[in-house]
Amino acid sequence: MATARFPGKSADAAAANWTAPLGRPVCVNGTPWILYLLEECVDNVWEYCSVVIGLISMFCFLLSTFPQVYEAYRNGRVEEAMSFGFLFFLFSGDLTSFAGCYLTSQLPIQIVTVVFYIFTDLLLISQFLYYKIKNSSSRKSPVLKWLCFMWCGAATLVLLALPKLIIDNSATVDTQSPATSKSVEVTGYVCGYLASIFYLCSRFPQLYKNFQRQSTQGTSYLLFALAMMGNGTYGLSVIAVLPSLKGSKQTFIIKHLAWLIGSLGVLILDLLVTVQFIMYRNNCPAKSNTLLSVPEVEPLLCEEVELSTL
Repeated sequence: MATARFPGKSADAAAANWTAPLGRPVCVNGTPWILYLLEECVDNVWEYCSVVIGLISMFCFLLSTFPQVYEAYRNGRVEEAMSFGFLFFLFSGDLTSFAGCYLTSQLPIQIVTVVFYIFTDLLLISQFLYYKIKNSSSRKSPVLKWLCFMWCGAATLVLLALPKLIIDNSATVDTQSPATSKSVEVTGYVCGYLASIFYLCSRFPQLYKNFQRQSTQGTSYLLFALAMMGNGTYGLSVIAVLPSLKGSKQTFIIKHLAWLIGSLGVLILDLLVTVQFIMYRNNCPAKSNTLLSVPEVEPLLCEEVELSTL
């Protein structure tokens, strides 16, 4: 799940640590690499820990979908294991989170990260649809494979160009009138709450799918394990910065509440998915059992037919 801006000090507190010689903002006591990468002026250990934990969270989310992509490629029957509702709500959550990040003027690195999340969502959905069409068809179609490659290539090119266009146009959001800027910011936070709802809803179809099949075969546990690590470290990054805040802690929590609800709520639901992986670890889905039993039955039937003809 895409997170909000890295937890840090309030704008007033941050401004006190900035000077502007020759028209260029300079962070007096901040950490240079954080200033360069995130444009955050971090000058104490609490903020430093918060940023590092936040980066760990982002890294976990970036890696989370790749084990499932490999598992689907290896298994070849992802449409039986994954719920399309899970993928749809995940994609919807990342899309609305992207809108929230843009409208609330988040950092460029976060916009690029959210776009990457959307790309991996499209990859999972494309893979799901590809195997669903392929496995439901009685004959192989090379056209389907080429269409899939063309779609993934076009989506890659668009998503590579999108962050640059958005970052270049983000200045127009910052130069709006105070009233318009306030309404845009409120809309951004509404998108944040919608994203949290979508993320929470995404787990229920997969929980039901696993329960229905009595199996988790075909899904990668690393997808959920890395998501748990990402959500847990994000919540920890918000808590870590609280001791260093000079402004209202309540206001800070309210601003991050939408993303906290989504992160911690999904973390709890992923624990339920973990329980299912433990419970169903030795189970095979019913369809797989049926397919495995067919080759054992057919030779017996053929043998009976041969005896009757004699």
